[in-house]
Amino acid sequence: MNSNTLFNFLVKLQAITKIGLLYSTDPYAIRNYQEIQSLTLSMLEDMEAIRLDRNNYFERDVYPTPNVSVRTIIFNEQDEFLMVREKQDGGFSFPGGWADLYDSPTEAAIRESKEEAGADIKIEGVVALLNRTPLKEPTLVPEYVIVFKAKLVSLNGFFDHEITEVGWFKRHTLPVLSRKVTKTEIERMLDAALANIIIYD
Repeated sequence: MNSNTLFNFLVKLQAITKIGLLYSTDPYAIRNYQEIQSLTLSMLEDMEAIRLDRNNYFERDVYPTPNVSVRTIIFNEQDEFLMVREKQDGGFSFPGGWADLYDSPTEAAIRESKEEAGADIKIEGVVALLNRTPLKEPTLVPEYVIVFKAKLVSLNGFFDHEITEVGWFKRHTLPVLSRKVTKTEIERMLDAALANIIIYD
């Protein structure tokens, strides 16, 4: 493993521990995340000869910027699109989530589609670049979302713990939507995908 690969691996571990510490409630898991975080931070500091706790990827006081998320509208041969039911509120949304460090937008979209919907996809292009910040609660992190259009390659029937169901829908048969999204933005995304145009804010 060369130094660049090792560095990227350690940064990825830091990102995983950051998410784990944010969401985990199990004391044993929290202790493990803290230990991994400490070990990887020490290794990164040794590699770079810098103090990453002063200025790094994981501190929001470096320079405040919006977070970036991805969503993917996946079509089948019948021009139906795939949506996932969120366990948190029982509503549906397009597969997607936050872009991870070192993922390209396309890689993030492919990964999220696989994890959330069990879908292997072929990306066909970007259909929207939208500012979600005005649609969110004022206390939440500002967000830009990149929306992709994709064709389904295969569906394996496995999806992660945050999803309870996947289903196919048409433009006029939208299901009850998750609170994570609004009907206005879902309709804008769909209109752009169906018309093969790109929209942006």
